Amino acid sequence: MAVTNNLKGSGLSGTAASDLPKQAVNVSDATQMENNFISLMVAQIKYQDPTKPVDSTEFLNQFSAMSQVNSMENLATLAQNNLVLTDNLQTLTAAGLVGQQVSVAVESLDLSGQAISGGFDLSHASTRTAVLLTDSNGTQTRIELGAQSAGKVPFVIDPAKHGLRDGKYSVSIESENGEFPQVEVAGQVSNVRVSAEGPVLQVNGVGAVPFYNILEFAQADAGLLGG
Repeated sequence: MAVTNNLKGSGLSGTAASDLPKQAVNVSDATQMENNFISLMVAQIKYQDPTKPVDSTEFLNQFSAMSQVNSMENLATLAQNNLVLTDNLQTLTAAGLVGQQVSVAVESLDLSGQAISGGFDLSHASTRTAVLLTDSNGTQTRIELGAQSAGKVPFVIDPAKHGLRDGKYSVSIESENGEFPQVEVAGQVSNVRVSAEGPVLQVNGVGAVPFYNILEFAQADAGLLGG
């Protein structure tokens, strides 16, 4: 099982320390400000003139506002940590799919001589249905499926049978009832690449597929899409 990562590290080797931007030290973070406010408020109460007591309402209001800011910062940190955890779990899940069969939503295929199983859903019956494949030159190939009832419609794209050369093809469905259903195909995951947008799966017969385009997955010897 191979998981590759295309995110290059941001090492600073070979860069002189004097060339790096100097980062100011923030001594007024929320915690430090909170401690300063408490110290000032205590000092104010301790050294106030007993005959003219100082109204500490303003201090209390500012302290309350600062506490709210501190709470918001803590929530933001927690949310960021949750996002990192979600990304890590998603990557681990995607890595576990290497060698497995997945069903994905596609608009294009990357044919390499092997037959590809697919399918789509019709909301209404169609008297004339076809799979349309268009290559990079605009040449279109029709795979006639004939009349189809409403529901799941399976198909197989066999490059040898239909004279399709290796390469990338856009794929769509043409139906007499005017529907344009989403095309789903099944293929085996050969590897997973980690990108800034999340895991990207390399699916045989399809090419690179974002993790969120996966509709179904199963063991390598299990059939998908009615296969």
